[in-house]
Amino acid sequence: MSLSDEIKRLHELHQAGALSDAEFEQAKARILTASTVSLDKGGGALSDEMSKLRRSRADRWLGGVCGGLGIVSGIDSWIWRLAFVLFTLAYGAGALIYLALWIFVPEE
Repeated sequence: MSLSDEIKRLHELHQAGALSDAEFEQAKARILTASTVSLDKGGGALSDEMSKLRRSRADRWLGGVCGGLGIVSGIDSWIWRLAFVLFTLAYGAGALIYLALWIFVPEE
């Protein structure tokens, strides 16, 4: 059940007289607080992993971007290198993405 569905259901119960004004406000506050906490935890996993991203000093051919991506993601760095080469050959975007990561991702 989505957040809006839960609040809508609470409103219906309040309109039907099953919930008093105080009970309605308490229940709504609990639902909103719970949804805020779950959003913080849900989005936190990806942001925690991305904050660990560093360019590798040991596993590098050019800038260490693929080595760093390999450490964070658990995927071998050669697969990341292959993906960047394929995106560069197919779309031309692979080189731009690699260059941006090289510039903006700090070195370990």
